[in-house]
Amino acid sequence: MTLLGDSTDQNDVLGSSSRILPPKDLNSAVNHSLQTTPSQRLGRLPNGGLGERLKTLRLNAGLTQTDLAGERFSKEYVSQIERGKTRPTQETIGWLAHRLSVDPGFLASGVAADQRGRIEAALARAEALNEHHEYGEAIEAFATVHPTIAGIAATELEVRSLSGEAWARMRTGQVKDAVNLLTRARSLVEDTMFSDIDRAEIIFRLGACRVELASIQTAISLFNEALALVERSELPCDRLRAEIFGWRSRCYRRQRDYEAAREDLERALELAEALDDPRSVARVYFHASLVAERQGQWVLARKYAEQAKAQFEEVADRAAVGKLLNNLGGLSFLLGKPEEAVEQLNESFRVLLEYGSETDAARAVSSLAQVNLRTGQIEPAEVQARQALKLLGDRDDVVDEIGNAHLVLGRSLLEQGRLEEAETEFESAEHSFEQLSSVSHRASAWIARGDLEARR
Repeated sequence: MTLLGDSTDQNDVLGSSSRILPPKDLNSAVNHSLQTTPSQRLGRLPNGGLGERLKTLRLNAGLTQTDLAGERFSKEYVSQIERGKTRPTQETIGWLAHRLSVDPGFLASGVAADQRGRIEAALARAEALNEHHEYGEAIEAFATVHPTIAGIAATELEVRSLSGEAWARMRTGQVKDAVNLLTRARSLVEDTMFSDIDRAEIIFRLGACRVELASIQTAISLFNEALALVERSELPCDRLRAEIFGWRSRCYRRQRDYEAAREDLERALELAEALDDPRSVARVYFHASLVAERQGQWVLARKYAEQAKAQFEEVADRAAVGKLLNNLGGLSFLLGKPEEAVEQLNESFRVLLEYGSETDAARAVSSLAQVNLRTGQIEPAEVQARQALKLLGDRDDVVDEIGNAHLVLGRSLLEQGRLEEAETEFESAEHSFEQLSSVSHRASAWIARGDLEARR
């Protein structure tokens, strides 16, 4: 909800995975299982290619090249493999692994089948934590598994780890760190072992980070690139397409291209309904509500918000319900129902403090401050604006919300005749808005400073 400044966005509820959360005790089991690896049992093995591993394993087994070759191959052929001059077939790798009494997968890639399974289980748990919005725990889980992945040189697992950790860091406001991780992942997925869908997923997430950093045109370019890769692949990936359309719609909404935003939402809704995914459908209705609100269609916006809220209640997503209550509170105020708005915003704040993030709760209490300011409840507005600023901190992905909170606080101080304090808050608001590519945000701060000068 934004009454005094034009918010770039709010209340995002986009998920990133559909995995099921494993049992809570899996973390300790995975940590234990990662302690012993084939390389530790056999001595320190190099992280290089198959040839280096073959030579080290052969020497550990006390075999010469002639011994290993047996009657099937020549000594020269084994030498060529060890020097990286030739790549054996999978059948040959299996035969050599049997001779050396090691797992064929470990000889081929440095990862034994059982070890890879343990790592993938750890990654799946971290990704599931992302899906359940437990981003702090997800970051810790990825940090636990990442050194093990680095030790076995498994590129596809490294990409999953980098991408998942980046998503969690973006969600906790560490957007620049997320961009660095995704940039590394993007360089890795250029390898021919990855598909266009893999590349599109990484580029999509980079686009999402750019949205959070208010680099809207860059984000649109990245989303367009991701969509082009998806179309080129001709592989089924409707969930990814729906997410790209949803995020690109947000960009168009910020640019006030509401027709383009609506068209992307229609595409996203069609895909989400085909997937029979109520959570994705709810997200589309939520963003459709924001588009309708920007167009002044408040009754339609409320209808969409109520549809989204019902869908989120169906999947028991309390945090998303709290965000929808914030949206509904703003719409109730715009429709001339301030008492209902205050009730919804108070409930939103309560729910988000318990089930959401501090940033989401800050948005709700900031909305409440705006309503109180507009209805003449000046002192509560001041208290709530300060509370919002405390919760928001100095995150670089919510500068719009920080600016709006400073604006509300400044106007509440202005109404109390505390002109010097008000001027400080208006300056802070303008400083925040300068980081956005939006003239309307800065204009709201200029208007406030003009009102201040009129009082002097």
